[in-house]
Amino acid sequence: MSQAPPIGFKEIIKLPSMAITPASISFKNVTLQSEKYIVVKEDDKKKIAIVTAGAKRVKRLNNAGNPPIDQAIMNPTAEVVALRSSDGAGGTNLNIFSLQMKANMKSSKVNEQVVFWKWIDEKTISVVTPTRAYHWSIEGGTDPKQMFDRTVEKPESHWTGPVQIINYHESKDKQWLILGGLAKGKQGSIVGVLQVHSVKLNASQQPMPSHAACFARLTLDGRSAPSNLICFTTNGPMLQILELDPPSKDAAFKRKVPLQFKPGDFPVSIHCDDSIGTLFILTHKGLLVAVEVTTAKVFFANQTAKMFPNQPATKIIASCLSSEGGIVTVDGAGRVGNFFVERKNVVRFICGTLNDIETGLKMATRYNLPGADQYIEKQFNVLMNSQRYEEAMRVTANSPQGALRTVQTMRAFKNLPPINGQPALLFYFNLLLNTPGATLNTVESIELAKPILQSGKPQGIAHIRDWLGKKKLTCSEELGDLLKSTDLKLALQVYSAAKVPEKVIACFLALSAKEMDDGKANKIYQEIIKYAKNCNYTPDYCTLVGQLHRVNPVRAKDFALVLIGQEEETGETLVNVGQLADTFMFAQPPDVKSTTNILLEYLRSRGDREEDAALQTRVLQINLIHNNPRVADAILDSSDYNFTHFDKLKIAMNCENVGLFDRALEFYSDMKDYKRVLGHAPNMKIEHLQNFFGKLSPDEGIECLTSLLKNGVRANLRTVVEIAKKWSEQFTPKALIEMFEEFNCYEGIYWYTVSFVSECKEKELVFKCIEAGVKCSASVPQAIKFVTQICRVHDHYDAKEVKDFLLDANLKRDPRPLIYVCDRFGYIDELTEYMWKNNLNQLIQAYVQRMNPKSTPIVVGTLLHLNAPEEFIKKLLEAMRPPTDDAKFVAKLVDECEKVNRLVILQPWLESQQKDDSKDPEVYNGLAKIYVDTGTGKTAEKFLLENDLYDPAVVGKFCESRDPMLAVVAYKKAMGACDDQLIEVTNKNGFFKDQAKYLVVREDVDLWAKVLNEENKHRRELIDQVVATALPTAETAQQVSVTVKAFMSADLPNELIELLERLILHDTGTGREQFRNNRNLQNLLILTAIKADKARVMDYVNRLDNYEGPQIAKIASHPEHKLYDEAFFIYKKFGMGVEAIQVLLQCKEDIEKATDFAQNWDKPDVWVILGKAQLDEKMTKDAIGSFLKAEDPQYFEDVIFAAKNDTLFDDLIDFLLMARSKLKNPMLDNELIYSYARVEKLGELEDFLNTKNNAKYPEIGERLFQEKLYLAAKIIYKHIKDNSKLALCYVHLKEFKNAVDAANDAGKIPVWKEVCFSCVDAEEFKLAQRCAMHIIVYTNHLLELCLHYEYHGYFDQLIEVLEAGITLQRTHQGIFTQLGICYCKYKEEKLMQHIKEHWSRLNIPKLLQACRENQKWLEVVHLYSYYSQHDNAIETLMDHSAECWSHELFKKTVHQVSNSEMFYKAIDFYVQEQPLLLNDLCTDLTPKLDHSRVVTIIKRKGHLPLIKGYLLSVQNENNSIINEAINQLFYEEEDYKNLLKSVDTYPNFDQPSLATKLKKHELLEFRRIAAHIYKMNQRFEESMELSKSDEMWDDAMKTAEASANVKLAEGLLYFFVERKEYECFSACLYTCYELIRPDVVLELAWRNNLVDFVMPYMVQTFSDYSAKMSQLFGKVEALEAKLDDGKKAEDEKEEEGGAPMLTAPLMITAGPGMMGGPMGPPPGMGGPMGPPPGMGGPMGGPMGGPMGGPMGPPPGMGQSPFFGQ
Repeated sequence: MSQAPPIGFKEIIKLPSMAITPASISFKNVTLQSEKYIVVKEDDKKKIAIVTAGAKRVKRLNNAGNPPIDQAIMNPTAEVVALRSSDGAGGTNLNIFSLQMKANMKSSKVNEQVVFWKWIDEKTISVVTPTRAYHWSIEGGTDPKQMFDRTVEKPESHWTGPVQIINYHESKDKQWLILGGLAKGKQGSIVGVLQVHSVKLNASQQPMPSHAACFARLTLDGRSAPSNLICFTTNGPMLQILELDPPSKDAAFKRKVPLQFKPGDFPVSIHCDDSIGTLFILTHKGLLVAVEVTTAKVFFANQTAKMFPNQPATKIIASCLSSEGGIVTVDGAGRVGNFFVERKNVVRFICGTLNDIETGLKMATRYNLPGADQYIEKQFNVLMNSQRYEEAMRVTANSPQGALRTVQTMRAFKNLPPINGQPALLFYFNLLLNTPGATLNTVESIELAKPILQSGKPQGIAHIRDWLGKKKLTCSEELGDLLKSTDLKLALQVYSAAKVPEKVIACFLALSAKEMDDGKANKIYQEIIKYAKNCNYTPDYCTLVGQLHRVNPVRAKDFALVLIGQEEETGETLVNVGQLADTFMFAQPPDVKSTTNILLEYLRSRGDREEDAALQTRVLQINLIHNNPRVADAILDSSDYNFTHFDKLKIAMNCENVGLFDRALEFYSDMKDYKRVLGHAPNMKIEHLQNFFGKLSPDEGIECLTSLLKNGVRANLRTVVEIAKKWSEQFTPKALIEMFEEFNCYEGIYWYTVSFVSECKEKELVFKCIEAGVKCSASVPQAIKFVTQICRVHDHYDAKEVKDFLLDANLKRDPRPLIYVCDRFGYIDELTEYMWKNNLNQLIQAYVQRMNPKSTPIVVGTLLHLNAPEEFIKKLLEAMRPPTDDAKFVAKLVDECEKVNRLVILQPWLESQQKDDSKDPEVYNGLAKIYVDTGTGKTAEKFLLENDLYDPAVVGKFCESRDPMLAVVAYKKAMGACDDQLIEVTNKNGFFKDQAKYLVVREDVDLWAKVLNEENKHRRELIDQVVATALPTAETAQQVSVTVKAFMSADLPNELIELLERLILHDTGTGREQFRNNRNLQNLLILTAIKADKARVMDYVNRLDNYEGPQIAKIASHPEHKLYDEAFFIYKKFGMGVEAIQVLLQCKEDIEKATDFAQNWDKPDVWVILGKAQLDEKMTKDAIGSFLKAEDPQYFEDVIFAAKNDTLFDDLIDFLLMARSKLKNPMLDNELIYSYARVEKLGELEDFLNTKNNAKYPEIGERLFQEKLYLAAKIIYKHIKDNSKLALCYVHLKEFKNAVDAANDAGKIPVWKEVCFSCVDAEEFKLAQRCAMHIIVYTNHLLELCLHYEYHGYFDQLIEVLEAGITLQRTHQGIFTQLGICYCKYKEEKLMQHIKEHWSRLNIPKLLQACRENQKWLEVVHLYSYYSQHDNAIETLMDHSAECWSHELFKKTVHQVSNSEMFYKAIDFYVQEQPLLLNDLCTDLTPKLDHSRVVTIIKRKGHLPLIKGYLLSVQNENNSIINEAINQLFYEEEDYKNLLKSVDTYPNFDQPSLATKLKKHELLEFRRIAAHIYKMNQRFEESMELSKSDEMWDDAMKTAEASANVKLAEGLLYFFVERKEYECFSACLYTCYELIRPDVVLELAWRNNLVDFVMPYMVQTFSDYSAKMSQLFGKVEALEAKLDDGKKAEDEKEEEGGAPMLTAPLMITAGPGMMGGPMGPPPGMGGPMGPPPGMGGPMGGPMGGPMGGPMGPPPGMGQSPFFGQ
């Protein structure tokens, strides 16, 4: 039987079934980034179909109306799609769209065409353009980040034309990148182009000829950390695997393995499944190759189409890695499938089919795969038998899936002698513990822990803890049990890992009971809850709390609090609080404190809820009833609970009983109860009274308060006020104030309003407070102070109303309230007038100088209006200093005096401020105004010019209406701050000359811009004054520069040119050279002319000399101005030949004029530029001439490329010779050699090779070889003695003998292969055989050689080569195998002999495959036998029995099979083809067969008689199926004797079924067997009925006796009496003697006159009963004597001790029935014991009934108190 394939396939979805049209399923339209989503572009880019594979649904994005989408790729994990489209201008728009949010997440634009893109992870897209590779992250910035530049095509490149990118990979550590594509090779074939880039080094390797590549990340043998591997294909084809960043060069991992593809086929993708170390290689033509990475073993190769069941073959168009293992592919038919490694088959396949046990074991060990058990076990046994115990232990430790790590192995290790001085088992454990990543399994962990714990050493526990922390031990319940008594925390850790929740929680509770710290204990309880939730386990928390309470009540309470706290934190109810409270209250004594604490904590977190009414009532009653009223009061008083839903009436009564009147009043609801409880008001807390009034309606509340006042204002005023304060809003302040006013109680109003007036915003209430405070100030002295404070700070009263009230009140003694009101609300003039009229002059001075100096201006103004004396005002001001926090003080004072035109009154005070060096501008503003008004113009002008402290804006404004010129002077003083005012004044009064001079001196660009604005109607007059007077008088260059810039900014080029010409060309005055020769001004003049008047430019650049020539020339040559002649003139004038010729070439594009200029200039740099231009214009020959004149080779690469394109190799040789004299570049020498070869100057070539040069001979030789210039290549290879390449050249030149000699000198296999194949193609078989002898000794090249011979049909020659090969010293298995394959195909007569002679040197699996393909079945059987695959041999014998079967061969082989299933297949085979030999086969296989299964198989086919002998031989096993089969055979043969023997001897069968069948049999003996079976199964009634029907009376009586059933025995008696079988009746009495009751027998005999038949029975019965009664009476007498002795001893004891003190047992010791009197009889014993069953009352004769008295009650119903009384 062939092994199951190592690669499996699972179909995921079919795209056509999702309404995807077949036309849309192509390489360009389908993208696959993960197994979750497939994206298909439909309807010519207008629709995008996104197929979700798992859910099998499709979502379509309609792109109608938008630019066509070029491609869409789906995020590997999220519902995010990336879209790309062309922008129509050569760029590409990129968008990332969220399907879930239906919004664009990110957008960007690339200024190139995107040729490839791919999600490299869930957050990053790789974007590839023709020149660069980018990474675009959905996080961070919007633009893609460039990673590297793509390598461009070069002459030496192995491809030509564009590269089609097909894949991009990033290593998992993000340090390496791969870009792969396909292109056209120089020979016309499709070649791979692979660029590898190092992110760390920011460098790329030269492109390699590789079709496909990927990264792998595996932990290699001997390494502790994963390594990055690059896996790629090369020509050959060959798969190479290299390690990136190895620890050292020598330790680098390298593997290489040849691949076999069909002609024209090549790989298109490689993916590595790191979880099982397997490479999946997909080729263009649909071949799937699987390779194990670390061994480079190819273990699978097949066409993918063959793995699709019953489906047409199509190519794979998309593929990616699957997160579940393997790869996901989409083919052209729309099939989406998963190719994956069959973990259960792969090892068996490699070890069995491929016969590579070493690789199979490595894979099984590395990836923990099944299938290697028999090989591992065999290896283990060999090592143990050879006493290589240490190696055996290592094999055990590394056995895949722990196949050897069993109890049996541990026992074997225990019995071994010590290794290295320590017990063998301990040595094994140390081996495991010291192996990185190894973990002891459950059995090993327990075996290791037992001796350590038994020793009791602390370091042992420390070791176990350390091993658990390092995950070296496997946790189990048994291990936890071992640790529990030693280390509770360690046991907890083990239980948790082993998932034993009940024991985990028990450990937690035990730890918490011992924990002294409350915080740590609560953390433990939180861990319990968290753990139970995480493992989905629901413990009985109440029971746990109860258990903990018995050990530690405090911790039980803490645990309960944590449990109820969970509802608040998570909303999850873990425990019923009522049951939790019962747990604490049912304790002895009841734990009231903890119960209260728990209930309060629960209710606090929940708040006041109606459903908690019972709990609220309970927690209060618990404390009120158990004498804790203070606790109940505190609960009710606490703001944490605010209970409202408890039973208030019940709690009120309890409160009143314990003296909590406040609470009782609060909870009662009837007015009578209120009145009763309020009688205790003096003893009640004011807070509770306040709360009580809060429940009353406003009318009831006011009425009660009024009543309290009537009873005594003074006595109850405080209480009333406090209640009024509390419920002011409810009773309304207006009603309360009216209540107080009714009693003229202003003091009450005052105290009431004081409580809220500070926050009150009702002006009327604030006024009432002020009014009450003023009126009660006599009795409440502090009231006036409070009123003062309100007037001072309150913001919500009517100031006018209060002011008027205070003005009317007599406040002369303390007018502070009035002063504060007037000061705050601006009534200073009225206050001043009030104080002036009431002669409070001192208060005026005090108010101004001490209280509010800022009010001085208003006070002075008021006094001036009241015509107060100037002396008083001046005296008032003398001591006044301007407040530092009022910057406008002086200004206000000046304004007040200015209003009444009396500024002069301030002159002395202002001048005194000036003398004091005041810096306040308002002081000097005032003085300036006084001088302007009172002094002459010169005095004022002098002050304005000399003083720097006044405000020019204020003074200038003041002067405008009096003297505009003084206003100009003041504004100039501001130096920019008053520019607008100055411009306005000068414009208004025509002062343009002054304005122009000011602007030039001012040097302010913004001011210039304002006045030169075209909207300024005075601009022309100003410009005239600037040009005529202001600028010619400018003193500095800066003034001129700013003016010029202003004209430029104002876009006045003509005026600017006029201005500059005057300064530079026409101003010849002395000292004006700084302007005439100013470089900047000359530059500006020329530049302005370039922009405004181009005709003047040539004149300016000719006349002027001091300007920036290169910069101006650059501007002039700009395409915007196109002054190319002027630019050329400037460059020539300044001696810049390079720039001049560039103008001619780049701007004027006049190459002829440039050539003339170069000849005139004749400098190398100019010739170089000209040469480059000629090269760009395809004037290659002229360009080479220019470069030769310049003797400059810097553009040698471009020259070489152009010359090769134009085939100008002779000119190129001259250039290269010149270049070699200047540069030492290998490329020059290479190209020179190539040019010599192209023009066939082989002599010059040989001369050049003999000279010293830097040519890269291998590179140029390969190039010549690739371009078929074999003669030149031969010269090169001869020169460098590269015999490998030389041999290939000889091959192409048809010089085969020379080729063989060169190959011999080279000694390399690829060369031998190439020469050999060429010789074969040329039919030079002797030379070919000579080459082949060097090839076939290498296994990996042998197959290719054979294929080549076979492909051309040279079979005999191939056999000759192989027959010669097996005689070589280096012959190997592959040669023998391949020779056998050739015999199988072409000379089958030699095959069997070859197998028999050389079977030990054959690769049997490979030869087996060939024999199967060529149907050599007998040889196949022998090969399987030699290979110990007897299962397969048997299958072959059965499948091809006509060709190879024989009975003896079959029996010999079948005994050696390892799969027991083969025995049953063999039985099937013999049933069908050799039924007469079946019994012989089964008998021969008896020890190995499952007999039940054999019977089932044969029975199903209906051929049981064929194996009767076999069945009888195995019946001694007493198997139910065998027994039933044999019984069936006896039944069919009507052999009742053997059937009965079988039934009795082997009872293990379906007895009821057989009895049912037999009881209907026509033969009596079979029916008797049925009755016998019923009796065996205790189905006595059925057995007896069957015996009765057959009149087998003896059988019936024996059955009744065996049943031990009274009813059945007596029923049989009745049956015999009815049938008048009296003899049988009598016989039955003796047979069933122990079962039949005497009374029944006597009754039947009496009624049926059968006394004679029963008399012997009765005699025996009387005898037995007499003996029993005698024995019974003896026991009774002994018992009575014992009771009498005990009673006497008790009487004696009572006489000695007196009367007993207690007449009944104590309650604590009394059991059931001891509380009300003496203990009653036991259940079922109502009085004295009755007579024996079946006996009547006292015997009146030998028997009851007719023999002495009436017949007794039914059986068991004697004359006892239960029945007889």
